[in-house]
Amino acid sequence: MVIFKKLVTALRGGVNETGEAIIDTQALRILDQEIRDADAELKEAKESLANILAQQKLADKEVEKTQAEITEYENYAIKALENNNENLALEVAEKLSVLETKCKDQKEQAIYFAENVKNLRQTISQTEINICNLKQQVDIVKATESVQKAQSAIAQRYGNSTTKLQTALDSLERIKKRQEQTAATLEAKKELSVSENQDSLDRKLEEAGIKSSNQNAAAILARLKEKQTN
Repeated sequence: MVIFKKLVTALRGGVNETGEAIIDTQALRILDQEIRDADAELKEAKESLANILAQQKLADKEVEKTQAEITEYENYAIKALENNNENLALEVAEKLSVLETKCKDQKEQAIYFAENVKNLRQTISQTEINICNLKQQVDIVKATESVQKAQSAIAQRYGNSTTKLQTALDSLERIKKRQEQTAATLEAKKELSVSENQDSLDRKLEEAGIKSSNQNAAAILARLKEKQTN
């Protein structure tokens, strides 16, 4: 019966499969449908509570109205007795008997409604808590399901393709090395260009007679003579 009930719920959620496989593969769909059903039933319960609460209020007003009548006719009876009109007082007393019986029945009805309102409120409050907890659990399950599907996809794609993955990593390493070689070559060309520019400048200065090519040799010879003298 439990499986059949879940199958019916699953079919209402748009499932076209059959048997226990539906329960296993469409568990989240079943839970979503059951939560929607619970929300709908909870809404109906709240509407019923509102109706019963309205009846309770009406019953309370009827009790107040009858009690007011009782007080009124009690005063009439007292006045009849003060006027020594016992026959009239007796008629009023009969009226009071009817009113008191009526008031008693109304009070019992009002108490009955009040107890039902109290019980329904507690039940609705607990049901709201249960539905909220269930929704939170379903959200967690859905998130976990999504994560596991992603992990499964990754494992399926790369778990059995270690060779492809290693080849990709090797290619990446070669690209890095090629980039490093290119950067080193560019840096070397830059240094050579600076050196060539400096040599060209020195040649121009020598040709103009501003700088002597033996300047360094003369400076070294002078230093050696000074050292010999010391």
